[in-house]
Amino acid sequence: MKKNKVLQIFITFFIIITIILLAYLKFFKDDNLKTSEVPVVEEKVYSSNIIEDVNYSSKDADGNEYVITSLKGEIDYTNPNIIYLTDVRAEIKLVNSDNIVIISDFGKYNSDNFDTIFSKNVIINYLTNKIVSEYLDFSMNRNSIIISKNVIFTDINNVLKADVIEMNLKTKDTKIFMYK
Repeated sequence: MKKNKVLQIFITFFIIITIILLAYLKFFKDDNLKTSEVPVVEEKVYSSNIIEDVNYSSKDADGNEYVITSLKGEIDYTNPNIIYLTDVRAEIKLVNSDNIVIISDFGKYNSDNFDTIFSKNVIINYLTNKIVSEYLDFSMNRNSIIISKNVIFTDINNVLKADVIEMNLKTKDTKIFMYK
């Protein structure tokens, strides 16, 4: 009878320990220790080339020169004529006129036709004039500059806010537009 009692106590003790252990594993043990998963690392595939210290120069039939520099450029594989630029500086050297300097945070340069879109914190310096905006579209084919988005034109005597400024590079004619 004594053996039976010891066996019953042992079995009861074993069942209690098993229940406590299962409860601990179920409710109190850290989830990270339950399963050891290996993190999956995704491989990124890039579809562009990145180049540093970009410098392009071109001249038109009239002898006007366009020089653009950038700290970084990214060439898209899908359209190798398009280069996305960062920290951009451009200089338009006009024959029989003063140079136009353009600075912006970003640019989109087309190496096929030399058209460039400047964006974000665009600053244009021409003679004693300074124009600040968020967007500038330069086209050598059109011989024009179109400046838009939060345009502020400043010269020695005036400050002018406008929606769009268009400048013809051949005639130097400038048009200022307000939508309202």
